[in-house]
Amino acid sequence: MTVTSVTTPAAPAGPAPPGRRRGALRSVPVGVWLSFAVVAVVLGWSLVPGLFTSQNPVDGIPAELFRAPSPEHVFGTDQLGRDVFARVVHGTASSVSSALVAVGIGLFVGGLVGLLSGFLGGLVDVVLARFVDVLLAIPIFLLAVIVVSALGFRTINAAIATGVSAVAVFARVVRSEVLKTRTAVFVEAAYVLGGSRRQVLLGHVLPNATRSVLPLAVLQFGLAILVIAGLAFLGYGDPPPASDWGLLVAAGKDYPMAPWLVWAPAAVTIVTVLSVNRISRWLRTTD
Repeated sequence: MTVTSVTTPAAPAGPAPPGRRRGALRSVPVGVWLSFAVVAVVLGWSLVPGLFTSQNPVDGIPAELFRAPSPEHVFGTDQLGRDVFARVVHGTASSVSSALVAVGIGLFVGGLVGLLSGFLGGLVDVVLARFVDVLLAIPIFLLAVIVVSALGFRTINAAIATGVSAVAVFARVVRSEVLKTRTAVFVEAAYVLGGSRRQVLLGHVLPNATRSVLPLAVLQFGLAILVIAGLAFLGYGDPPPASDWGLLVAAGKDYPMAPWLVWAPAAVTIVTVLSVNRISRWLRTTD
């Protein structure tokens, strides 16, 4: 007599139980939580600065020139009696929005170039790959200076210049992911089942090729903040009384008797970028 074994199909996986979700949250390092907290505060400054300070960032009080940091003025006051903390908070919107514009440009243009280059191959891949190589050969900051010099000295132009300098990075990463994905078994199976190139590209290659894009986009966001701050420091952004972080550092360096004019916006910039970089590293390890 032949005994036939019956295999019971596995039940479909449902949502993770609450205990497992709580365990996953506990596994997040403390440094990552602190980084998320810093980024949340910075986003709050950019969206609703009035909730964090009631001081006027433009009009100063002549009787309060060069006041050192105190409970009343956390970051002290500048040469015009303006509260430095208020200027840093109100300048966050420009710095953050400019960095987001730069990342958006780099992600869209670079992602499109990398997607077409890796998926189409042939002459298209050769031409686009050489274009990316040319961009990679030019230092990022130098390329940003060239572009913003051609467009004009404004913060939005600095954001566009930073985005152009990030195109090659996104293109290279997306192209490499597409090259690995397009030869996968499930992609070949999609062709066998009658899928068109467009369906395979949008339904299979693109979703799987963008797994490495999120950590890269977060990393480029921090780099964009640094590049835009550097351009503003050199005078390639909006002129005073704008309070971009780089512009505040540039204005404060002329007053060595008040070092808080430099270290306050510089410290905010550094802590923000380090927090963004820490989140990017964590995203790469959890991918």
